[in-house]
Amino acid sequence: MLTAADVSAARERIASQVVRTGCPQSFALGGAAGCLVYLKAELRQQTGSFKDRGSLNKLLLLPPGQREAGIIAASAGNHAQALARHAARLGIPCTIVMPDTAPLIKVSNTRASGARVLQTGETLSDGMALVERLMDEEGLTLVHAFDDLAVMAGQGTMGLEILDQVPDVSAIVVPIGGGGMISGIATAVKAVRPEVRVIGVEAAASPGAAQSLKAGAPVHVEMSDTLADGIAVKQIGDLTYPHIEALADDVVLVDEEEIIRAIFFLLEREKLVVEGAGAVGVAALLEGKIRPGPGDVVACVLSGGNIDMNMVSRIIDRALWADGRLASLSVVVRDRPGYLNEVTAVVAIEGANVLHIEHTRAFGDITVGKVGIAMKIESRGRDHVAKIVAHLRELGHDVEEVL
Repeated sequence: MLTAADVSAARERIASQVVRTGCPQSFALGGAAGCLVYLKAELRQQTGSFKDRGSLNKLLLLPPGQREAGIIAASAGNHAQALARHAARLGIPCTIVMPDTAPLIKVSNTRASGARVLQTGETLSDGMALVERLMDEEGLTLVHAFDDLAVMAGQGTMGLEILDQVPDVSAIVVPIGGGGMISGIATAVKAVRPEVRVIGVEAAASPGAAQSLKAGAPVHVEMSDTLADGIAVKQIGDLTYPHIEALADDVVLVDEEEIIRAIFFLLEREKLVVEGAGAVGVAALLEGKIRPGPGDVVACVLSGGNIDMNMVSRIIDRALWADGRLASLSVVVRDRPGYLNEVTAVVAIEGANVLHIEHTRAFGDITVGKVGIAMKIESRGRDHVAKIVAHLRELGHDVEEVL
């Protein structure tokens, strides 16, 4: 088992080479959750995630022979980028095996740091055969993403920083993938403040820890696609499981829509770009999966910010649709001059904005003498859309919101 001394030693070892990330108060999230909330902003690390800590600690502990021969890992994202960057700085040859489906930006960033990147298969599991072969053939040392005590110790340094930054903290909310981060944080925090609750959050599409705790041992889970790809693993670690079992006070699940709302909340209210895995703790607080009391002080770990900008754009649109600030209306009017102007005038009078409009007679379900108008509008929310729909119906038009 990892010890608090291991985490303290890791803190001293890596302190000059990682970012001591801030942990500011979130007034918006605190208001929604009904308590004081602070956000541990690990997205400010050099490679955009908490993985810098554990990767660096592991590399600094390697003996000279293993450093010279080089290291290897299977990773599709944050672990790959952190390991490649710190290995390059330390002059350690680094090989990363990534799936063919890995996002191009993550492959490019890993290569740009000087790592040898080999792509094979559709999943990380597919690449492990190549990892094992290269370990045998080239004498490379595996640096596991989470199931390694040195890696866990590095991640645990976050817990010590949180205790310094939020002295009255009563609960710490931590994303769970393979379990390295929560294992390290809980080990460090419980040794000093055993009364502080450590709560893990998983994507419901990849509930490895929750299922393992029910089974009493690490179990393999079949994953569904998830926006929280950074914590999507088929099985938590053999080393991390006993730490989670002994030290985690609770593990809760959040679904995809809840993760989307959390990412959007952080964008809009906190001006923070956070990846799906990093936003699961916020999702749990927003959705009431974690119910702190009014006197509680909660620190929520934002574990990373490496999200594709195209995905951010889609998340924004989807959240605005869900909130009613974007809406599509289907309006059927008489085919007479002036009716199109009347419809758009209602939108303007009600203070909304037309973003796109299409006027067509080619609808099979519209009677002769009438036309269809499809509009995408920008509004102030769901009640505002309802008011626009009601106004159009008062004028005798057939109108429906298209969801």
